Amino acid sequence: MQIAYRAKDITEAHIVAGLLNASGIKTHVGGLYLQGAMGEIGAAGFSNVHVDDEDLYPARQVIAEYEANGQAVPATETVEGKPDSYARWFLLTMAVLALIWLNLR
Repeated sequence: MQIAYRAKDITEAHIVAGLLNASGIKTHVGGLYLQGAMGEIGAAGFSNVHVDDEDLYPARQVIAEYEANGQAVPATETVEGKPDSYARWFLLTMAVLALIWLNLR
């Protein structure tokens, strides 16, 4: 097996693997279990999409089309371009609830 694509994170690796699978190319995503050791921070350099040796060239062609046409939205922005602050509000709410709970004890 050859590495056809080195992804930024495991999510991107699965997106590319799905694209290749839809094109009839069998894939294997490496680095899946290494992500948990790093938490939400991607394990840099371990999220790879592997294909069989004979499928490497067709896979690279599909990936090149994906990269040329792909207009991915950054993870920190929603489609409208506004910051995605759900996680911040959730954490702030949990911190306030924890402080209230500690003061009631």
